[in-house]
Amino acid sequence: MTDAGAGAFVERMLAEYRDMVIGTLLRDLPDPGAPGLYELVSSYPSRPGKGLRPALCLATTGALGGDTARALNSAVAVELFHNGFLIHDDIQDQSQYRRGLATLHAQYGVGVALNVGNATNLVALRRLLANRSHLGARLAWRIFQETEIMLRHTLEGQALELAWINDNVCELDDDDYYRMCLKKTSWYTFVYPCRLGTLLASGEYPAAALDRYGWYLGAAFQIQDDVLNLVGLYERYGKEISGDLWEGKRTLMLIRFLRISTDDERERLRGFLAKSRADRTAGEVSWLHRRLLELGCVDAAGLAARQLAAAALAEGTAALAAVPDSDDKRFLLALPSYVISRDH
Repeated sequence: MTDAGAGAFVERMLAEYRDMVIGTLLRDLPDPGAPGLYELVSSYPSRPGKGLRPALCLATTGALGGDTARALNSAVAVELFHNGFLIHDDIQDQSQYRRGLATLHAQYGVGVALNVGNATNLVALRRLLANRSHLGARLAWRIFQETEIMLRHTLEGQALELAWINDNVCELDDDDYYRMCLKKTSWYTFVYPCRLGTLLASGEYPAAALDRYGWYLGAAFQIQDDVLNLVGLYERYGKEISGDLWEGKRTLMLIRFLRISTDDERERLRGFLAKSRADRTAGEVSWLHRRLLELGCVDAAGLAARQLAAAALAEGTAALAAVPDSDDKRFLLALPSYVISRDH
């Protein structure tokens, strides 16, 4: 299969699973009740998106011989947790756009957005509670345990990133970034959905069988996202271009710049990062954007993403070697190439 053919195949599978998950999610939301709550839970899921995380849950279930219909409820919970994180992330990052539209806090204010993010997580927890009736107490509890682990890793990873920004930490190396990436991105975007899908398919197949696949793929995904934040097209990317620079995020590119730039440039960057987002200027952001490109920081990050994607493919191929061929297996093994070639 050509790269273009593989990309089209992944897009088709994502669309099929997204329609299934989002349709179920939107049909089964609680009654509106108090104003400005449950009806707004549908806001982010209703916007154009990939539905990558629930697709991974369902595809892993299917690849390992499980019933995807039986996994649908858990996949919906995965998507709800993701959207709850997005609402809170947008507030913490002061982001203005999400999936091509104004963020929830930009539309309704921080107070409402915080409450809707919490409500989104509440609806996800209700989904997990519902697993007990059709999966049995033991499996439902295992899924709860995996969810607790995912939430812990994700919140700890977010805390790392926020501390680096708030404390203006500049003495970081690539390993620091990868540790944050494992906890914040890899675990909830790839490792957690694959572990749930594995449990839902068969209690006998090791839940951790795809962990290394998920870790490498998550790192590649995050680095590609960081790159697109600088060089992507807004019409495709759907978020604020250079938003990571405005927010002072410590990306692999920024860490490399701090390592290879001149003393004067490092001091200039430290001063820029010490400011609040509101005090940073377009001229400063433009200078940093240009230097990241000129010094090859963006190219180096792209190379790292490709290497990680190759490692993910190797790990996934090994983990699924004894699994019969299927569209779901092909989807899992096509994802590494898709992740680094995507433009949104």
